[in-house]
Amino acid sequence: MSKVNKLLGDIELTKDLALLLIIGGLYSLSIALSNTFVNIYLWKQSGELADLAMYNLSIVVAQPLTFILAGRWAKKVDRVIVLRIGVIFLALFYVTVLFVGTKASDFLLLLGVLLGMGYGFYWLAYNVLTFEITEPETRDFFNGFLGILGSVGGMIGPIAAGFIISKLEKLTGYTVVFGLSLGLFSIAVLLSFFLKRRPAHGKYWFRRIITERKHDKNWRMVTNAHFFQGLREGVFVFIVSVFVFIATDSEMALGTYGLINSGISFLAYYFVSRTLKKEYRKQAILVGGLILFLAIFLLVFDLSYFRLLLYAAMIAVAYPLLLVPYASMTYDVIGRGWKAAEMRVEYIVVRELFLNLGRVASIVLFLIAIQLFSEKQAIPILLIILGSGHTLIYFFIRKIHLKAA
Repeated sequence: MSKVNKLLGDIELTKDLALLLIIGGLYSLSIALSNTFVNIYLWKQSGELADLAMYNLSIVVAQPLTFILAGRWAKKVDRVIVLRIGVIFLALFYVTVLFVGTKASDFLLLLGVLLGMGYGFYWLAYNVLTFEITEPETRDFFNGFLGILGSVGGMIGPIAAGFIISKLEKLTGYTVVFGLSLGLFSIAVLLSFFLKRRPAHGKYWFRRIITERKHDKNWRMVTNAHFFQGLREGVFVFIVSVFVFIATDSEMALGTYGLINSGISFLAYYFVSRTLKKEYRKQAILVGGLILFLAIFLLVFDLSYFRLLLYAAMIAVAYPLLLVPYASMTYDVIGRGWKAAEMRVEYIVVRELFLNLGRVASIVLFLIAIQLFSEKQAIPILLIILGSGHTLIYFFIRKIHLKAA
C-alpha cells in the first residue's frame, strides 16, 4: 500500500474514485484501439474527405443533443445508469460496424449518430461523477492520472491495432480490432454495477444555466473557452490520422504515430499532475496553447512522416500542460457557480454544448472550404485558422478570478 501511496502522492484513493479511473482507462484503451482506425476504415472505402467530415459532423451534432437528453435523465434517474447507457451505445456502434462490414461507408450518418449518442451519455455521466467523486484537492490528481491511463491506452491501442491489421487480411484485422473494442466496453458496463448509485432529484434547469452566463463572468469565460477548444478539435480529430495514412499507406505507421504520441503524453501527464501548482495554471494553459499552435506549421508545409511524428511529440507535451489545469479550473468555476450542488448536471451539459458547437463550426467551415476551393489550397489555411482555438483559450481563462473559499 505504501508503494501505491508513493506513486499516487498524498491522495486518498476511494473505491468509487478507483472504479471511475478504471472505467475511464478501459474507455481510453477501447477508443485508442479503434477510433483512429474507424476513420481510416471509412476513408479507405469512400476515398472522400467530405464523406469523412460528414461522418464526424453527425457525431458532433448528435453528441450535444444527447447531452441535453442525458442531463434530464441524470436529474430524474441516476448518473450511473446514464453512464451505463452511454457505454451500451458505444458497444452498439461497434456491433453495427462489424455487421455492415465493407458497406460501412453507406451508413456514415447512422454510425456517426450512434457514436455521438454513446459519447453524449457516457461523457455527461462521467463528468458529473468526476465532479461528485473528486474534491478541489484531488482534481488535478484525477485529471492527471486519467490522462496517464489514456496515454497508456494510447500507447498500447494504436500499435496493437496497427500490428493486427497489418498481419491479418485487411477486413479480418479491422474486424478483430473492432471486436476487441466491443469486449472492453462490455467489461466497462460490468464494472459500472459496482459504482455507488447516485440518484438525483429536482427540476432540470438547462436554460437557466445558459442564461447564467449573463450573471457570472467566470462561467461566461469558461463556456467561451470551450467553444474555441472545439474549434480546433472538430477537424483535427480526423484529418491528422488521414495525413499519416496518406504519407505512409500503412496502418502500422499510424499505430507507431499513436505509440510515440501517447508515450510522451504519458510522461507529460504524470509530470504535470504531480508538479503543477494552482498558481501556475494559467501560465501552463498559455504555454500549452502556444505549443499546439506552433505544431500546426509542421503539417501545412512539405508534409512527411517524420514531420508528423515530430507533431505527435509536440502535442503530447502540450495537451497535458493545457488540459490538466484547464479541466481543474473548469470544475472549480462550476463548483462556485450559482446553486452548483443542485445544478452540476446542467453546468456540465451547457459546457459540452459550447464545446460541441465549436466542433460543429469547425467541420462546417471545413466542408464549405473544400467545396469552394481545392483541398490542396483550402486545408493548410484552414488548419492554421482552426488550430488557433487552443491558444485562444488562454485569453478567456486569464479573466477568471476565483476568490478563496
